[in-house]
Amino acid sequence: MHRRAARVEQAARACGLRAPGRRRHRPSGTARRPFGLDDLLDFHRTLLRGTSEERYAGVLRDDQNWIGGRGLSPVDATFVPPPEDRVRALLEDLVGFINLDDQPVIAQAAIAHGQFETIHPFGDGNGRAGRCLIHVIFRRRGLTPTFVPPVSVVLATNARRYVAGLVDFREGRTDDWIGVFADATTTAAHAATRLWVQIDALLADLIERAGSPRGDSVARKIILGLPAQPVVNADTAARRHDVTQTAARGALNRLQETGVLVPTRIGRRRDREWISDELFQLLDAFEHNLAR
Repeated sequence: MHRRAARVEQAARACGLRAPGRRRHRPSGTARRPFGLDDLLDFHRTLLRGTSEERYAGVLRDDQNWIGGRGLSPVDATFVPPPEDRVRALLEDLVGFINLDDQPVIAQAAIAHGQFETIHPFGDGNGRAGRCLIHVIFRRRGLTPTFVPPVSVVLATNARRYVAGLVDFREGRTDDWIGVFADATTTAAHAATRLWVQIDALLADLIERAGSPRGDSVARKIILGLPAQPVVNADTAARRHDVTQTAARGALNRLQETGVLVPTRIGRRRDREWISDELFQLLDAFEHNLAR
């Protein structure tokens, strides 16, 4: 559970988002600033930071890769991406497409995701980066200003249909792939709306459990901020709510005492982080239900 919390926070930071719900800052590539190749490299670097694949982080591949088949030869591969000497030019072309504002948003995100996965520009982490790219486009075009629809989760629930859709895209049946992607986006949007109702109910329960702290208290603000900042420590709480670290740490300790938050046991006592186990259990159940 605690490792999952760290992964959620890391993925959210990489995409310029706050998981699972509301954002605090504009992601890369908003209307104020075009999305660039450096932005793509930056969020891939963030996604792989601290993982066993960190050596690939933010580094475009310099050799031929392939998907499936034998480890030493692409003879039986299910897909062979473009040669390594074409990767940068293809990505620059993709970035130009992402910055267009005259395309239907769903179609733009579908095509950009399909093209990114076709280029397969990194030695590892292409799937994570491709999923992140979907939300960068949604945010840049203003489609999802306050929540993150779990499109990639829905696509993953039917991996066969997802892979078939990518094959359609690569073989020129773009409309078929856009249809698959649009269906997944619709399902994700409805699911996210239902999830937010459940989160609101959980927050009300946590506030009551904490003793119904007054509206301007740090404790209440921390609880209400959990959907946007599910992993919290004294420093982040102090900066977010404009209080001292001492006040923030005191509120976090009281929320721990009432069972609202639990420490992740990562780090020393002074830089400890807290999460709501119930919030992550709710998210786990949400993903499980989507997969059924």
